[in-house]
Amino acid sequence: MSAVLDTHAPHGGHDDDDHGHHGAPYGWRRWVYATNHKDIGTMYLVFAFTMLMVGGVLALLIRAELFQPGLQFVNPGMFNQLTTMHGLIMVFGAIMPAFVGFANWMIPLQIGAPDMAFARMNNLSFWLLIPAAVMIVGSFFMPGGAPAAGWTLYAPLTLQMGPSMDAGIFALHILGASSIMGSINIIVTILNMRAPGMALMKMPLFCWTWLITAYLLIAVMPVLAGAITMTLTDRHFGTHFFNPAGGGDPVMYQHIFWFFGHPEVYIMILPAFGIISAVVPAFARKPLFGYASMVYATASIAILSFIVWAHHMFTTGMPVTGQLFFMYATMLIAVPTGVKVFNWIATMWRGSMTFETPMLWAVGFIFVFTMGGFTGLILAMAPIDIQLQDTYYVVAHFHYVLVAGSLYGMFAGYYFWAPKWTGVMYEEFHGKVHFWSSLVFFNITFFPMHFLGLAGMPRRYADYPMQFADFNMLASIGAFGFGLSQVYFFFTVVLPMMQGKGRRAPQRPWNDPDGAGAEGLEWEVPSPAPFHTFETPPKLNPAATKVIA
Repeated sequence: MSAVLDTHAPHGGHDDDDHGHHGAPYGWRRWVYATNHKDIGTMYLVFAFTMLMVGGVLALLIRAELFQPGLQFVNPGMFNQLTTMHGLIMVFGAIMPAFVGFANWMIPLQIGAPDMAFARMNNLSFWLLIPAAVMIVGSFFMPGGAPAAGWTLYAPLTLQMGPSMDAGIFALHILGASSIMGSINIIVTILNMRAPGMALMKMPLFCWTWLITAYLLIAVMPVLAGAITMTLTDRHFGTHFFNPAGGGDPVMYQHIFWFFGHPEVYIMILPAFGIISAVVPAFARKPLFGYASMVYATASIAILSFIVWAHHMFTTGMPVTGQLFFMYATMLIAVPTGVKVFNWIATMWRGSMTFETPMLWAVGFIFVFTMGGFTGLILAMAPIDIQLQDTYYVVAHFHYVLVAGSLYGMFAGYYFWAPKWTGVMYEEFHGKVHFWSSLVFFNITFFPMHFLGLAGMPRRYADYPMQFADFNMLASIGAFGFGLSQVYFFFTVVLPMMQGKGRRAPQRPWNDPDGAGAEGLEWEVPSPAPFHTFETPPKLNPAATKVIA
């Protein structure tokens, strides 16, 4: 049964060309003054992909240095700058803005809203990213080079850095302000602008995951702002929050940072859960198994994320009682995560599965993300974590979660929704080459790191003894292959779609002739989605019992 009765209502009662202001504006003003959620979503995605490439180049410089023992290309100080900036750029410049781009594009389409609630604030929240990115990347050219304290910006190292540290702190403040404004916009849009008849528990799961993520962002970005402001006052105004010479405590910084940092991990993965929850039912041609339990699991993950921060700190000398609490709390997060994985697999069970590129990315996500989750469970055990702390095992774990989690989820979402955005289909062959090359090279890069960590190789070291040489060489080869796969993706998939080259996308590109496949309001508008959609609220079928998933 369709969720929509009137399929002509969604893209408005009038044509886009009825009034001059209804069509898309032209030229640079369209982008600089953009208030349309689709244009702003596009700008977020372009910005995020650009920063992904910048952060990727830094990662390849790191792997080039580690290709063999000895110092090849950079000195240890520069190496630390590369590791620090790679982390900051990927987390704050690539992953987070990309998911906000998906939210901008899809949330109004999925809930039948004409736009985001605060269109001008939406514009400001995007344009704040540009000066922040310039400051972060430009810090390489400041006296003393870029910050080299690790992406966690631990004191007392941050108190000893040059002026680029202040630029980094300022940039993070700006990025935090952007995130908070974007989150307020998303919350107000979802709570107040849903189409009549769309109850919260009938909402697509992508909207649910973003609603919960937005609350997380509002809760924790001010905590990060507090930590880096205290660092700033320690550096310039004579305070001693984190400086042991003045009675300060560097471990306090770790507590404050990780109180932000652990929910931040889920901020970077929950929207990917929402995307996978849209893709899997579409290609299994079945409703999502256990919709309500997925919503509760997402909320549970978000709530539990606030009480596990010190599992990053088992080696700081906390009492055994503290270690036990954080160990058990961390293991508890595996339960709602396991519910999600179970529900995705149950959705696929006995479905009419086809494996177009979005589904390949979704299945790849489930497989590799689950592996990353298991390595995290191992690190949750305090005695083992004390052995593996700050080794390449930790690097392998969080890249399995963040690359195979966040990034794979984004690729699934891009291949799934881009035909609706651009009006053209990507070439299936190129999508599959991109998927398989990324999957293979990703595992060649990061799987050996588990063994390096178990053998005791510490992270953030520019050099290493001979016994680690083979696995490092393998990881470096994989990293260059993975990087080239993303370049291939840009030139064979993204660019042709942006230029409108390719087969025209139908309104419902993923549906069978009998109508089974992708469901939801976004598939009720033409491809490409008109500049203005849902000027007249769509009429939802009040008798529809099928959840739009």
